[in-house]
Amino acid sequence: MTTPEKMKAAVTWHKGNYFSAYTEGQRFEHHWGRTVNEADNALFNTLTLHFNPIYFNQPFAKEHGHDNTPINPLLVFNTVLGLSVEDLSEAGGPFLGIDDLTYGVSVYPGDTLTAVSTTTAVRESESRGGAGIVTWRTEGFNQRGEKVVAFTRSNLVRKSSTGSFK
Repeated sequence: MTTPEKMKAAVTWHKGNYFSAYTEGQRFEHHWGRTVNEADNALFNTLTLHFNPIYFNQPFAKEHGHDNTPINPLLVFNTVLGLSVEDLSEAGGPFLGIDDLTYGVSVYPGDTLTAVSTTTAVRESESRGGAGIVTWRTEGFNQRGEKVVAFTRSNLVRKSSTGSFK
């Protein structure tokens, strides 16, 4: 098959959703999940210059009541946020911020994180005719169903694939 024929045979996979796809109370159980490990934690702490010894020094962590070195909570937050992107904001649109960020139980190497989001607000943008503002409450859980993080976030979301943020 030649390249033009291959391109004709290619299937477009729509990612993300547009404004009209969201309704208040809508629930998303984000797929996949992600197992975090010591290497993830070490790399994250190094790249972000996060030098709190509780996240990379096992004896220090044990002296402070942990059975093992916990995963940096900011990595936990970023991982859970990332799990929600495909369903919530992958179609693009400016990220407007995080509110009400809370942490639950500590996460340790080998824990698998999953995420669930609920649409809490959907409103037209007063200044951007081709877009609306959508807000979600996202909760992250470990493999035992214990909550590890929760937060609210908002994005400006296009009304269609040709929608504008102007």
